[in-house]
Amino acid sequence: MAVTVTFNEERLAALAAETVRALVADRVHERLAAGDATLWGEEAQAEAAIRLGWLNLPLTSRELLPEIGILVERARAQGLDHVVLAGMGGSSLAPEVICTSADVPLTVLDTTDPGQVRRALADRLERTIVVVASKSGGTVETDSHRRIYEQAFREAGIDPAERIVVVTDPGSPLEQAAIEAGYPVILADPNVGGRYSALSAFGLVPSALAGADVLKLLDDADAVRPLLAQAEGNPGLELGAALGAAALAGRDKLVLEDGMSEINGLPDWIEQLIAESTGKSGKGILPVVGADPNDSDDELVAGIDSDGSVTVAGPLGAQFLVWEYATAVAGRVLGIDPFNQPNVTESKENTSRLLEAGDLPLGTPVLVDGPVEVYGEDLQDAKDLSDVFTRLLQAIPDDGYLAVMAYLDREAAFDAPVAEGASFEVMTDAWSAADPATLRGLLAVRTDRPVTFGWGPRFLHSTGQYHKGGPQNGVFLQITGEAGDDLEVPGRPYTLGRLQLAQALGDQGALTSRGRPTVRLHLTDRVAGVARLLEAAREV
Repeated sequence: MAVTVTFNEERLAALAAETVRALVADRVHERLAAGDATLWGEEAQAEAAIRLGWLNLPLTSRELLPEIGILVERARAQGLDHVVLAGMGGSSLAPEVICTSADVPLTVLDTTDPGQVRRALADRLERTIVVVASKSGGTVETDSHRRIYEQAFREAGIDPAERIVVVTDPGSPLEQAAIEAGYPVILADPNVGGRYSALSAFGLVPSALAGADVLKLLDDADAVRPLLAQAEGNPGLELGAALGAAALAGRDKLVLEDGMSEINGLPDWIEQLIAESTGKSGKGILPVVGADPNDSDDELVAGIDSDGSVTVAGPLGAQFLVWEYATAVAGRVLGIDPFNQPNVTESKENTSRLLEAGDLPLGTPVLVDGPVEVYGEDLQDAKDLSDVFTRLLQAIPDDGYLAVMAYLDREAAFDAPVAEGASFEVMTDAWSAADPATLRGLLAVRTDRPVTFGWGPRFLHSTGQYHKGGPQNGVFLQITGEAGDDLEVPGRPYTLGRLQLAQALGDQGALTSRGRPTVRLHLTDRVAGVARLLEAAREV
């Protein structure tokens, strides 16, 4: 089954058709299928020349299947049924979607939160296999996870070489370290960027180990590939034309919905692909995930197998390829390079400097509301946390958005204290009340502007590029918290908790240096702090 793109608005259908005609006149469909790196202009040509390998992954990735099959058989023979993926951004989002949709268990570590990492370590270590995935080989989060698991395995009397698998690009420092340690290494195509790597080794290795049918993914992608070279009936061309043309016409907020689709979590993957590919040079398309449309003039609703201004239907492998193609086409329409990420390294460099400098520059809170410290400019006369939220909402431009960025435990909802023997209803209420993602919903109903939510540092490898490189219309709310039971990173002069806070402060510096309004809320007690956040949001 191939992917179908259906337009449910006459004006959008007409705009997309007009843009497709212009693209076909420029032979974009033929040139992209042939890997023409000149499609995005002279400045983008050098980068594009080494970033178009994703077009052929439905074929070339099949060469990896025998090697992946050996890893799977070995893991099954050893009874290793707890698969942990240590990876960030493109190295984690696609496997998470693949495994969730296939209903096979995969523990994803794309966090520096010590509590979340401790729980993964405590879960069946004797039956754990860890996939360490990093394109560059130098990702600080993934390096930290590798070091922590190596030590845990050794302390348990387990040889790490029997439990760690590495996926990286040829020639990366991680490849060399893995060879020296005796770890199995599967090399990815170096001509594929991280966010376009769903059908590469980064997507296939952890998914296959977890039990997903990766051959079907490739088959489904291969079935749609011939259509992407056509002028007519080309779903990638149609979708890319719609995304790019709508954004140029002012509809640059892309609300992603997956409804009752059998594909679970695809909007999270699309969010990274589009935000990091288009959010630069003051331009971009802002993906909005997990939010109801506001029926605003600047919104475009895309449904995954569900109703929207445009509906995209089809199997997961084919969807991956079509959205990648569409994003590249949208970049052409917008006049940007869809393969670079000029602002991603800035927050990383800020974090490194902070860690090397010693004590973190925490600053002085302008307000303390119970277990919540408030840091930010122009808030000296704020009365309480509700007043802070009100001012943030009022600061959103007419064409802007609010981004909530939580450097907390992504699974913290299940850490809420509940009395022993409590009913299911009581436990559900407690978990919901302790989930900081609920904050987004409470704030969203108090504004007609989009409110996005990102877990830090996970979002730094996706929407982080858009926040800093996209249009100057965002307002940013950071949430950090005391680390509690922190975790040392072996061989490094910092803990996970310190790294997590340094990442937040580093990104805050990158945002404020651009004059983008940023407020940081620090929870001195995480459970009580989240409860106070939700209470204050209800008071707005």
